Amino acid sequence: MRQLDPAVQARLIRELEPAVAIELERHINTTKDWYPHEYVPWSEGRTFAGPLNGDAWEAKDSKLTAVAADSLVLNLMTEDNLPSYHTEIANSMARDGAWNVWINRWTAEEARHSIVLRDYLMATRGVNPDELEDLRMAHMQVGYQTPFPNDMLHTVAYVTFQELATRISHRNTGRISNDAICEGMLARVALDENLHMLFYRNLLAEALKLEPNLAMRAITDVLTNFQMPGAGMPGWGRKSVQIALAGIYDLELHLEDVVMPVLRAWGIFEMTTLTGDGAAARDELSIFLKKSGEEVSTFNEKRETHFGRLAARGIEGLRLTR
Repeated sequence: MRQLDPAVQARLIRELEPAVAIELERHINTTKDWYPHEYVPWSEGRTFAGPLNGDAWEAKDSKLTAVAADSLVLNLMTEDNLPSYHTEIANSMARDGAWNVWINRWTAEEARHSIVLRDYLMATRGVNPDELEDLRMAHMQVGYQTPFPNDMLHTVAYVTFQELATRISHRNTGRISNDAICEGMLARVALDENLHMLFYRNLLAEALKLEPNLAMRAITDVLTNFQMPGAGMPGWGRKSVQIALAGIYDLELHLEDVVMPVLRAWGIFEMTTLTGDGAAARDELSIFLKKSGEEVSTFNEKRETHFGRLAARGIEGLRLTR
């Protein structure tokens, strides 16, 4: 991975400021404010055990499918780390002008997601509240550090793909939750994520015009090293495998619904302005995508074997259909 030269970054941040202002205005005119408390079934809630002498949580309290509960927890823990994300993004961009307005606006909108997810889980007793809080404490104390520190192009490329990936994860978690309220809530959160993706995608499209080779290198670096921001949290490995098996978010979705639509929107494989390292980066990306496609086939075969074994034992495995 090649770090963006600080002088080049400072120039690009200045040159992209008008695009940031345009995208900010478009976003504000498009998005609609919403209120997390309106999406939570408060009438289902009751006091937990503790100082207020409520009822201890029991597994039977939750109406969520097990995989939906896992996915909701991972999504919530990811959203909880917002202070770290704000720091990393702010450090890679500008602290004044339209850049600063956007960063703060994005942070405020993202904060709604952790609010509504936690309130929903507490009101419905969807998961063990003690375990959830212990996990939050552990995860937030680790924080999040980008593999592309203080690098605007890599950061914008990463959040473009990450926002769309998060949108799909939220949407599919709602679909598999067995709860219409949860599905409606997550559909609203997913809408935010899509609008955020559009901001970053359009901004990087402008960067591709100004510095095609540098922007192409950033895209390749991000995709060939891509991990969701919650990958370091305790229990990530087991939960992410179950989520992939259920079809909430897997490599096939990542490639077909996240990576390729964004690359097509940028016209990456039709660009005629790439030279030197930019052209090499695009070639690297092509090889990586071909290899990833082969890995999709391997995973799908293993998934069919997994569900076949469950069926042989008389167990109905839960998964989304495409």
